[in-house]
Amino acid sequence: MHPPGADTVLVRHGEIGTKSEQVRRKMESQLRDNIAAILSERGMADSVSVERTRLYVETAAERIEAVTEAVTDAFGVVSASPAVEVAPTMDAMTDALAAAAENHYDGGTFAIEARRAGQPEVHPFSSHDIQEQGGATVWETAEREGVDPEVDLDDPDLTFFVECRSDRAFIFLEKRTGPGGLPVGTQQPVVALLSGGIDSPVAAWEMMRRGCPVYPLYVDLGEYGGPDHRARAEATVDKLARYAPNQDLHLRVAPGGDAIDRIVAETDDRRMLVLRRFMLRVAEHIADETNAVGLVTGEAIGQKSSQTSANMRVTSVATEYPVHRPLLSVDKTDITERARAIGTFDEATIPTGCDRIAPELPATAASPHEVAAVEPDNIDRLAERAAKSVTVLTPADPPTSD
Repeated sequence: MHPPGADTVLVRHGEIGTKSEQVRRKMESQLRDNIAAILSERGMADSVSVERTRLYVETAAERIEAVTEAVTDAFGVVSASPAVEVAPTMDAMTDALAAAAENHYDGGTFAIEARRAGQPEVHPFSSHDIQEQGGATVWETAEREGVDPEVDLDDPDLTFFVECRSDRAFIFLEKRTGPGGLPVGTQQPVVALLSGGIDSPVAAWEMMRRGCPVYPLYVDLGEYGGPDHRARAEATVDKLARYAPNQDLHLRVAPGGDAIDRIVAETDDRRMLVLRRFMLRVAEHIADETNAVGLVTGEAIGQKSSQTSANMRVTSVATEYPVHRPLLSVDKTDITERARAIGTFDEATIPTGCDRIAPELPATAASPHEVAAVEPDNIDRLAERAAKSVTVLTPADPPTSD
């Protein structure tokens, strides 16, 4: 919902504002670049500018909805509002409020919420004055349109927002929620093990929301992967890339079939732990090559046999890099809801071949020594070989079959 003639999207950040002046400016600049990249990727080359605690996207009225939707996909954005810009005078603001009331107020309760910035000599009125005169304008407009107006300052059905600055003012009717967090690119990169299932894309998204560029890594399972297994990972990466088109989100595919054949042949109840440790070793090599500072998985405590609190210790010690698990304490239902919200759920529900690897009775409380003792003796060389044979996909790469 937006007022007539809306031509600007107001962008708000949150946590960025708590940083030092130098860090805040750097993060705001990164956020501006990220928003511009999303807009460009979606065919909208609109101007993005920065002022303290605010960013503005100047656009055309016919693109206001599409621009607002794009802006609220950018990590670091707390909320955004499609607004109409007017002169910072009482007459201009009340005229815009009257137009908004004519178009959107058809009954129920309303309120005016106004903020004024600037010295008294700049504006001969206060925020309270704007609210009072703006409320009177909406009331009179409603009566003229045959609507019975009612004011509720605590929980109105419709709020008319006014933001008046020294040189311009904005009228808007909503604050659309963004992902929050930090702009991607303001932290160091990480390598995310991505299966394309429900959990791992959400984990990668959460790390991006905390500012980390993500290098997605898919370890091909060979004959255990099934025909759609890799395609599933590719599809989820394509969805994630829409949130950060100016980052290197090309999927890295490591051939793991030979190693997995060995693991299946030589291990039993600790097989899934050996497999996870192998994948982390492959990811470690990719981190070395890309200067990443950590590894990411979609694990949550107790969700699978390999994800018990004891078994996570077993897998974590396979690498010197920190293993980040942003979903560690999140319930599966909440993870699924987030997957739906970010658009990766449908692709994630394609059947996977991992179930054919799992033993009938997997170990749930193994020790690092026990697992290391049953690993293939050349597991490190197999991981290094898989990492050296990685293929980096681009959106133009056609799908291939093994």
